[in-house]
Amino acid sequence: MSILSLTLFLGIILLTLTITYYSSKKTKNASDFYTAGGGLTAWQNGLAVAGDFMSAASFLGITGAIALIGFDGFYMSIGNLVAFLVLLYLVSEPLRNLGKFTLADMISARFKSKKVRGIAAANTLVISIFYMIAQLVGAGGLIKLLLGIDYWLSVLLVGVLMTIYVIFGGMRATSWVQITKAVLLLGGSAVLTFIVFSRFNFNISEMFHHVQTATPLGKEFLNPGNKYTDGLDMISFNMSLVLGAAGLPHLLVRFFTVKDAATARKSVVYSTWFIGIFFIMTIFLGFGAASFVGFERIVEANSAGNMAAPLLALTMGGEFLFAFVSAVAFATILAVVSGLVLTSASAFAHDIYGEIIKEGKITEKQQILVARMASVGVAVISILLALFAQSMNVAFLSVLALGIAASANLPIILCTIYWKRFNATGAITGMLFGLLSSIILVMLSPNVWNPEPGMGIFTGNPLFTMSNPTIFTVPLGFIGAYLGTILSKAKDEENTFPEVLFKSNTGYGISSAKDH
Repeated sequence: MSILSLTLFLGIILLTLTITYYSSKKTKNASDFYTAGGGLTAWQNGLAVAGDFMSAASFLGITGAIALIGFDGFYMSIGNLVAFLVLLYLVSEPLRNLGKFTLADMISARFKSKKVRGIAAANTLVISIFYMIAQLVGAGGLIKLLLGIDYWLSVLLVGVLMTIYVIFGGMRATSWVQITKAVLLLGGSAVLTFIVFSRFNFNISEMFHHVQTATPLGKEFLNPGNKYTDGLDMISFNMSLVLGAAGLPHLLVRFFTVKDAATARKSVVYSTWFIGIFFIMTIFLGFGAASFVGFERIVEANSAGNMAAPLLALTMGGEFLFAFVSAVAFATILAVVSGLVLTSASAFAHDIYGEIIKEGKITEKQQILVARMASVGVAVISILLALFAQSMNVAFLSVLALGIAASANLPIILCTIYWKRFNATGAITGMLFGLLSSIILVMLSPNVWNPEPGMGIFTGNPLFTMSNPTIFTVPLGFIGAYLGTILSKAKDEENTFPEVLFKSNTGYGISSAKDH
């Protein structure tokens, strides 16, 4: 452990704790805790959304994936970018107009059903914890490399910090930690990209030509099929990327932190630019790692390639750049996991405890107390699960979470906004079909079962041979919503559709941040 690495590492912790301290002074009520009082501007929320989405999986996992498997790793970059178009045109504005604190609030704006709210909250908890495992795995590997401490201790350290941010600072601290992290990550990536590009004389052709001779894949590095040999699996994988972001609870709740739908829409435009620039840079980082770090060295540090970006910084810029990039990656992880913890805690405290168990008869003080207690519980569960997933690629773990989000949440969001006949029974069956089919097929897939000892969580042959089931589970979510609706006798919800449609398009009745 070098003094420089330790100094930057502690600097990041001190900076984020300072943000949390000042944010805690401004967190007075439930609106402040869940949505930062709805007071973020479009560019602030755009940076915060980008900070939420440019996770450890993006920075560490995608760079490593491009370096090791070439073109197939590029799918992760372009798929994540296209996902924001779905978010922009179909979801962000109606979601902001109908929602309050959580995703379940938005669906409950049409269906006054405790079962609908409860299952929506359960979906949020499962998806957020699944996504958090990917971030904690990345954190464990990074801190182990940076400071030389054990994986389990690294995961525990991040878990404690993320819990502190949420308990004391709520959404305001989480947002500003994400904004700070986004600026640092974009700046650090830009510096590294510039250095890599300069080694190729700022010539794209030279970079593409060189990388064909730099890896064991040879010319196949630039061709598809290095990882995804099954076309159906590749399509399924890309469906997770493109549709998943529009169902991720921790991204969706970010639209409640602005004053109105127009600001929400503008913030998506800002975030799309920030994220687009970042994912373009991951191509340079991946090519640079493949060319100047080398396949064997990347795999030796982490078999999944998660340490490719920090090793690239060490190779190109020496100890200082290595320490700086590693510290930025650490800040990235802290910001994302804080958002995930807050979203999970909000689903439990507001939806399950406040609206279902207490039937709305709960003070704001009690609700915040329960949310803080739930934050601790979510952190403990996530840390325990992350300890068993150390050998898995963090980008791939996050893609699985995206697949669950696309299958369990997106069909219900779209049907709630755009289908007149849709009813509460359809909402329940759609969410259950999407959620359960995703979890069951992932549990039966090669991600969990592998005949070679140590390569999967369990040793054995998988019953479901595809690595990503989204191509089946998204249609199952829609089929569940359709069958539940047409087989149900309930018709009353149709009467509420015109009002929901009007509010989702105009935001009528939701005029200020404090009211939403």
